Amino acid sequence: MSDWIHICQLNDIPPLGARRVARASGMDVAIFRDETDGLFALLDRCPHKGGPLSQGIVLGNRVACPLHNWTIGCDGQAAAPDEGCTPSFRLKVEDGQVYLDAQELATHATTQTRPIAGPASHRAACTAS
Repeated sequence: MSDWIHICQLNDIPPLGARRVARASGMDVAIFRDETDGLFALLDRCPHKGGPLSQGIVLGNRVACPLHNWTIGCDGQAAAPDEGCTPSFRLKVEDGQVYLDAQELATHATTQTRPIAGPASHRAACTAS
């Protein structure tokens, strides 16, 4: 049996948009709402370059990353020809209230980080050798 944590009301998530959920450890989780009020939850990190999926555009049961337009499905898988995945999270809606699995929220994908981009990544690469 799962314990569920209340996140928000369904109407707190904009249609074709997202709501970010901060966690005690690990990156935020993004809950997406499609045009039929269907929801899905993913780690707020594109598998390509780490873009914030919560800032992307929802297209059916997928979200387009705002950085390079990769589309990521509700299962976290990138659409072909792109490859990669981002962790997904279980959620439920009851009486217009949105819940995430508390155990999953606390433990799932807590070690993933955004890649370092720009000049800082070049400095890190130079000092690593």
